[in-house]
Amino acid sequence: MTSTTRNSLPQTSELKVVLLILAFIIVAGTLWYTHTIVQELEANQKRIADLYAKSFEYIGSGKTQSGDYSFVLDEIIRNIDFPIIQTDAHNEPIPPYSISVRNVKFDSTQTVEEQRLYLKSLIASMDERNPRIKVESGDTLILNYIHYGESKLITRLRILPYIELAVVTLFIFIGYMSFSHIKRSEQSNIWVGMARETAHQLGTPISSLMGWTELLRHQVGSEDSKVAETLRDMDNDLHRLQKIADRFSKIGSKPDLKDENLADVIGKVIHYFQRRIPQTGKRVQIALEQRNTVFAHVNRELFEWVIENLTKNALDAIETGEGRITISLFERTKHVYIDVTDTGKGIDPGHRKEIFRPGFSTKKRGWGLGLSLSQRIIETYHRGKLLLKESKPGIGTTFRIRLRKF
Repeated sequence: MTSTTRNSLPQTSELKVVLLILAFIIVAGTLWYTHTIVQELEANQKRIADLYAKSFEYIGSGKTQSGDYSFVLDEIIRNIDFPIIQTDAHNEPIPPYSISVRNVKFDSTQTVEEQRLYLKSLIASMDERNPRIKVESGDTLILNYIHYGESKLITRLRILPYIELAVVTLFIFIGYMSFSHIKRSEQSNIWVGMARETAHQLGTPISSLMGWTELLRHQVGSEDSKVAETLRDMDNDLHRLQKIADRFSKIGSKPDLKDENLADVIGKVIHYFQRRIPQTGKRVQIALEQRNTVFAHVNRELFEWVIENLTKNALDAIETGEGRITISLFERTKHVYIDVTDTGKGIDPGHRKEIFRPGFSTKKRGWGLGLSLSQRIIETYHRGKLLLKESKPGIGTTFRIRLRKF
């Protein structure tokens, strides 16, 4: 079947790829910038920890007075805002912990041994991220070890990009859904306005033509059989135009759904095309296949329109002059299925995602609204599904309609 938004229109898929690339660049830039800040803060934190360790080395050397001792520790400790633990030469926490440990919260209900074990586990996790710092006296004697972790600021900065990413993703999702809703509403209004205006414009000339044919019938009478036959054909075409106008007038309003025998509805469409296929110069067979009688809740006129669009597309796809269109009708537990299969040229794989987009067409003539309109009728008015089941280039295409059983 041929697919029915012009190829010259901008491709939505290409725009989506560009937007995704831009989003990736923004996220990557945010992550890199935050990572750079975290590295600078970690370097500054390490300098403070080194200074803290050097202070103990300086005190342990005996070169400072008691006043200097208080001043040095007060000034350094005041700048420490990250967890830090001092251990002895055997890497054991030094009691009392209130002096050797900074910015670490303890459970007041724990025993001293439980606190020691807690500090040991905390030291292990600290050493995995930051190497411990030695406090030495001279070149060989190790007095203490200094272990330090991350400040709350660095921890928050680490998770900040992910929070930003989540917020941006949520914002994009809400924006996308909002714009999609607005777009669908605008498209719906366009569909409704165009359909009703078309029905209105067709109404007056159709009524006039019906009046003229009736006048001609009275003037000619039944004497000229050829003229009478021509008038009958004109009446059929006028009734056909009237039906098309009625279909357009139903777009935008809630259609009446009735329990219909689908074989009767589809059979009427097949009969219509069988009479007109010879005029196209093609030899195409149209067949209806069904195992049992299938009923569904449909609006007869709109559903006929969908079958006509699918059948016309199938005829256009058969370019060799000979072919077959098979309409299969069957039902399962909860759904009714109608498959329209042709032996035409098939659909190019690159166009399969675009065929239901309004305005897309591979034909030189046409507006590319047939499949889009059919999908709207099935999904919006019948709460069903119209989809491309399969298509193989050079072999044919199958479109499937799925309706719920009521």
